[in-house]
This record gives sequence, C-alpha cells and structure tokens, in this order.
Amino acid sequence: MNLTFLKSKLHGARVTHSELNYDGSCAIDSNILEQASIYEYEKIDIYNITNGERFSTYTILAQPGSGIISVNGAAAHKASPGDKLVICAYVDVPQEKIKKHKPILVYLDEENKIIKKTASIAMQLV
Repeated sequence: MNLTFLKSKLHGARVTHSELNYDGSCAIDSNILEQASIYEYEKIDIYNITNGERFSTYTILAQPGSGIISVNGAAAHKASPGDKLVICAYVDVPQEKIKKHKPILVYLDEENKIIKKTASIAMQLV
C-alpha cells in the first residue's frame, strides 16, 4: 500500500506576476525548483496565505535567479502580485518506506530568495 506524503514545499513564496492570458500553470524560478526537487510540469498545490484560496496546477520554468513566481491562466484569478503562498508537491510512498521519508522544505523571503532549507517542521506545542 502507498500513502501520499509531502515531497517538497516552498514556504513564503511571493507572487511576482499574475498572467490571465497565458497557457496556464505556475512559472517558478528554475533555481528554486531545483533546490526543492520539483520538476517542470509536476503537479503542485498552491495555498494562498493572503486570501485563503487553494488550487492545483503544474509548474513551468521561469528564468533562473529571477525570483519569478507567476500564477497564470485561470489560476490568475486566485493570486495577485504580492500574495504570499505555500507551494507543495506530493509523492506516493510505499508503507515500508514511510518512516524514512523526509520532505524538502524551502523557505523564501519577500524577494523569493532562499533563506532556509530543511527536512522537518518543529512539533507544534501548546
């Protein structure tokens, strides 16, 4: 049996562009994608911290080093430049490998520069 787990997360990504008249998808700085092990055309879920919208799309490459996070096509109605996002990719993990699975968590600043990369989230306490 396989279970679905978080593979990669971009936390605090800022929308730089919102292009309604585009083929669709989410263009992300290719350097950021590489650091998160997220691939071109991979399905992602986007959680908009700013307005609460949640939606799925796929990635396309944006210029390396540009900091671009562009929400395109119909999804452009769900995110505007300046919005803060969490972008996640998931993976199916066989049950026998679950205990060894660790996600790649990439934290970004306001300019979409990587400020931290880790494989765990601290336990939430009371």
